[in-house]
Amino acid sequence: MNTRHVTSLVAAGAAIVMLLSGCGSAGISNSSNASDSNIISVYGSEPAHPLFPGNTTEAGGGKVVDQLFAGLVTYDARGGIHNEVADSITSSDNATHYVIKLKSGWKFTDGTPVTAHSFVDAWNYTANSANKQASASFFSTIEGYDDLQKPDVDPKATLSGLTVVDDNTIDVKLSQPDSAFPVKAGSHAYMPLPESAFKDPKKFGQHPVSNGPYKFVSWQHNHSIEMVKNPDYKGNRVAKNDGLNFKIYTSPDSAYADLRGGNLDFTNTIPDTALTSFQSDKSLKAYNEPGGNTLTFTIPEWLEHFGQNEEGNLRRQAISMSIDRKTIAEKIFHGTATPAVDFLAAPISAYSKELKGNEVLKYNPSKAKELWAKANAISPWSGEFGIAYNADGTAKNWVEAICNYIKNTLDIDAKSIPMSTSDEFLSNVDSGKMTSAYRSGWGPDYPSADNYLVQLYDSSSADGKGGNSGNYKNPDFDAMMDKALSAPSTEEADKYYQQGEEILLQDLPAIPLWNQNATAASTSAVSGVAFDYGGGPVFTALTKKP
Repeated sequence: MNTRHVTSLVAAGAAIVMLLSGCGSAGISNSSNASDSNIISVYGSEPAHPLFPGNTTEAGGGKVVDQLFAGLVTYDARGGIHNEVADSITSSDNATHYVIKLKSGWKFTDGTPVTAHSFVDAWNYTANSANKQASASFFSTIEGYDDLQKPDVDPKATLSGLTVVDDNTIDVKLSQPDSAFPVKAGSHAYMPLPESAFKDPKKFGQHPVSNGPYKFVSWQHNHSIEMVKNPDYKGNRVAKNDGLNFKIYTSPDSAYADLRGGNLDFTNTIPDTALTSFQSDKSLKAYNEPGGNTLTFTIPEWLEHFGQNEEGNLRRQAISMSIDRKTIAEKIFHGTATPAVDFLAAPISAYSKELKGNEVLKYNPSKAKELWAKANAISPWSGEFGIAYNADGTAKNWVEAICNYIKNTLDIDAKSIPMSTSDEFLSNVDSGKMTSAYRSGWGPDYPSADNYLVQLYDSSSADGKGGNSGNYKNPDFDAMMDKALSAPSTEEADKYYQQGEEILLQDLPAIPLWNQNATAASTSAVSGVAFDYGGGPVFTALTKKP
């Protein structure tokens, strides 16, 4: 997951010509019980939104979109960047101008060609706030972005910084230096779309036409999403299986039971009840490796007593210091998670254990009581503190443990708030309707500190335009992110990212908890299990014996 090589080349304004090289993804197809097929059934959850790449920001939809679409670049298991549809991405003018050359011959699964318009039209659609796409902020550094965020914007308005030169050439002008632009270009937000997507977006979201390793077959809501290997795919993620069947579960325990019973081939969601036993279960193959996912919980600033002010900051710091992360990791995660020391994951180059202010991530009950008392002197506490989570995931035990620590340390009423499904939970998060704190976390879209920090905490990602669901806004933090994107080297950029993190450690818009390992289990018939730079499974590599 080291991003040094690519970032330093881009930041220096050098011409970049990135060669294709492998990195994996996934897809799905029909009946995994057919003995004569190599179709892999895998754990899935119901996507929160229709399958538009630019509106996909959660795991249920992300797994599917990753397998269906191919972007300009892909990432390997170490975070290296390699061209996919792009032939070259060339930077000039201090990373404020990029020229993208596309490979010829790519086409969508409806037979139409993938051209420069396929990318530019998709980017314009996602960036335009009238279309309410959750990844709009990924385009915030392109000229014209601010105009597309106005409340009365024309739905057909476009980014002034994008020009289609010809079918295979895109000219990109930025409003500020952005050395991470070529790295971001492999994320969901930057995937191309065919003309049919804009003619009938509602239909497309339920039956997408794509250009990736797999071809969409069907989506039976709350049951399964199926796809088969795309014979016309021209990239470096060629599937070794015939397709994937994402079986949709509302309980990881049910999926794990199906796995042990031979009714599911693979899961990368191990339930809490199996964490102590899955690695010793002789009926399965188990996997446990370092990963890039982070676990947090967000305390939105619209909650009473938790504004972006002295009282709010004191309370967030007190709550953070009430939590014994090490003990919870040992007793609940059983060696599959490590306590957080910053807002990043260990494989990211800016990750640091030495940040000023990181003592707020350490268990210190006496200091927590002191900070809570200072907050009470500003405004006396009233009410209860709750943390919401989706009950169809694996958060129940750790959320309840955290609430117990907060209750016992601060002597307040703290409780967990289960919401029945991921869909219900994420709908409330995305719409800003949460009336409590809520579990959060991040599986990276691209291997850069930019993805963990800018996309989650920058002002440009707030107000429904990105992953900043708590609407945190601090101009000092934003300024540090701008400096990082303008830095002439990775080392220099990392210094600014770390200074930005030190601001976050004071404000704590989200409370860092743990970095999660990549854990998975499969039947004995499955082979080829591998993980990407963020700890996600490489679905294209999976295969199984008949």
